[in-house]
Amino acid sequence: MQSIQTFPPGFRWGVSTAAYQIEGSADVDGRGPSIWDTFSHTPGAVANGDTGDVACDHYRLWRDDVTLMRELGVSDYRFSISWPRVLPSGNGAVNKAGLAFYDRLVDGLLEAGIRPYVTLYHWDLPQALQDAGGWPERATAEHFGDYASVVADALGDRVQDWATLNEPLCSAWLGHLEGVLAPGVKDLTAAVRSSYHLLLGHGLAAQALRSHAAVKPNVGLVFNMTPCEPATDSEADRRAAQRADGHNNRWWLDPTHGRGFPADMREVYGVDLPERPGDAETIAAPLDHLGLNYYFRQIIKDAPELSAPSYHVLPVPGAQTTAMGWEVHPDGLEQLLMRLHEDYAATSVLITENGSAWHDEVGADGSVHDPDRVACLERHLEAAASAVRRGAPLHGYYAWSLLDNFEWALGYDKRFGLVRVDYETQQRTIKTSGHRYAQLIAAHRRVTAPPNPS
Repeated sequence: MQSIQTFPPGFRWGVSTAAYQIEGSADVDGRGPSIWDTFSHTPGAVANGDTGDVACDHYRLWRDDVTLMRELGVSDYRFSISWPRVLPSGNGAVNKAGLAFYDRLVDGLLEAGIRPYVTLYHWDLPQALQDAGGWPERATAEHFGDYASVVADALGDRVQDWATLNEPLCSAWLGHLEGVLAPGVKDLTAAVRSSYHLLLGHGLAAQALRSHAAVKPNVGLVFNMTPCEPATDSEADRRAAQRADGHNNRWWLDPTHGRGFPADMREVYGVDLPERPGDAETIAAPLDHLGLNYYFRQIIKDAPELSAPSYHVLPVPGAQTTAMGWEVHPDGLEQLLMRLHEDYAATSVLITENGSAWHDEVGADGSVHDPDRVACLERHLEAAASAVRRGAPLHGYYAWSLLDNFEWALGYDKRFGLVRVDYETQQRTIKTSGHRYAQLIAAHRRVTAPPNPS
């Protein structure tokens, strides 16, 4: 793969995970319940009745997983903190045993030569805060800022890299509008208010990190973005694609870049935002980096019969699709990287998630040969390299995911890992894709290493 040398020296090669998807030990050492504990135990909410009660048992097996990361040769590990493990009620008393787990994990990573990158919120709101109103309420954003202070006080002497939120789109739209993710609400007003308070919480958390971390923090925010293309050249479809872009991309990017919430989408939603003086400046807290999660593009058809934002997403005829039913479209990654560079003047971008789910088969010898995932990995890295050649300020790539894990409402059927997990035995097996990723990382280091002095 010739383009591997396109990435600059010091390029950050990592893997990503999320707390509820891998940790397990849901009721161990004082951890409180999250909205995902509640949602996954709700009959019919998750495929096969699966829950994250055990997941990959990372809470107990984290040392083994750090060893796997060393074998892959990654420089970075992006993981999330379980808010209810640290603050079981969402605020108030700190659960020292829960916080100590992350203290040990950070020390273990540093001892292994792996740079920790902490995400403060990957969807697991403490259930106690949900009971008090959840993200539709301003108090949740304020509690999130307090929680960020607690974590920064504990880990900010060793952790430099932080993301406040992961994919607030999913928390707001999928959790409060479509109801397919926790907390399972279907209410436009609640969804829009949640979107606002999530971004306000980001700004408050950014302030907290910068005031409490002992080491100057590199503060980011992670968005999942998707190119939105009209299904036809009709004016209706073009306008629908513009709404889809507003819903998926601009609603999140614009306010965090000081442009305010898009006027056209305010009109589409028709919901008054709970704005207060000073909020816009807090939401637009300066970003040291922007995290980009990319999986697919959307082909958009106008659907006036639907409620806001009134569009259908159409399949692409003849396209290769993953086990998730998502089109494999690496060009979309290059397109988004250039958009962040050209339209939003991003100074540093990290691809914080990129990966694919396939129907993996285990060989008689226990090996997992996954050529489709290997091809996806290589093609997306080619697209990223092309963007770098065009000037995109890309400084790292984090594969999703280190491990097969609990795939939210889809349970354990969908596997994204570079490492297979046998959920019955918790045995880990590096797949062909994991070995290929290790090869690419090693090759990049070879071609970018400074010459030995003669």
